[in-house]
Amino acid sequence: MNSLDISRRHWLLALGAIAFAPRGAAAHELPADSLYRLDAKLTDQDGRATAFSSFEGKPVLVSMFYTSCQMVCPMLFETVHQTLNALPVADRKDVRVLMVSFDPARDTAAVLKETAAKRDCDSRWTLARTDDSTTRKIAALLGIQYRRLADGEFNHSTVITLLDREGRIAAKTGKLGTADPALVKRVHSLVAA
Repeated sequence: MNSLDISRRHWLLALGAIAFAPRGAAAHELPADSLYRLDAKLTDQDGRATAFSSFEGKPVLVSMFYTSCQMVCPMLFETVHQTLNALPVADRKDVRVLMVSFDPARDTAAVLKETAAKRDCDSRWTLARTDDSTTRKIAALLGIQYRRLADGEFNHSTVITLLDREGRIAAKTGKLGTADPALVKRVHSLVAA
């Protein structure tokens, strides 16, 4: 399977999770397969409450992490940076990044802010936390599996998902350590559209 293919199982999980999610009044109706139909309340690294749907309007690279991770999560941040840097300069300002923590108990807004500074995350980046139930729902929509280990760390899959302007999954990659050329190409095509 190509790294940008979306498995049937993940689509079914995603559609099931959003089909029954409550949705407030919106200026327009989102597509049925929009992840933004999930009524998810997030808190960002500045302590601001924001809705998952507030990312509508621009392409978004989204993934999940936890701040105390010493191995894969730093590589995930670096890969997203490399993906952004592989884009034409004019495209970069039109792409947002959302990183949602697996560990809302330890990843407070202050810890997320410290991590954003440490990982050179500029204003395009939102590091966020939410409650455990919503964290699980977001992970299911993104096709990310995780579980807490006895020592408090997490075992998790690493996926970077590209959402289009309306919150539909446009591409995915599990490639770490360098920008995935197919993902960069797809981001560019969404920005140019």
